[in-house]
Amino acid sequence: QAQLVQSGGGLVQSGGSLRLSCAASGFTLEMYLIRWYRQAPGLEREWVGGINSEGTATNYASAVKGRFTISRDDSENTVYLQMDSLKPEDTAVYYCDARHILQPSDEYWGQGTQVTVSP
Repeated sequence: QAQLVQSGGGLVQSGGSLRLSCAASGFTLEMYLIRWYRQAPGLEREWVGGINSEGTATNYASAVKGRFTISRDDSENTVYLQMDSLKPEDTAVYYCDARHILQPSDEYWGQGTQVTVSP
């Protein structure tokens, strides 16, 4: 069964760091655009950032730019979200999304992972 499996969330103090992983199972991430989203309680899901299929370009939401870094290791079939200088307002459930660059309907979502940043 093709799926994305996330790991790496948890509780961290303000200013700390966490790294989220998003591993593909049952398919390869090559040819997939990867995006990260987050959803805080009571709010809509928001885009955090993304990385292209070649791993040569990333872009980020202004709220996280300069603090978060997205990378991918296709040999490990995994994408990462490195989060530094975390703030309480980064508290949310984080999701990864993989969408095939030629067939947009070929899309997978991770199960979500909780990130909680204490003051």
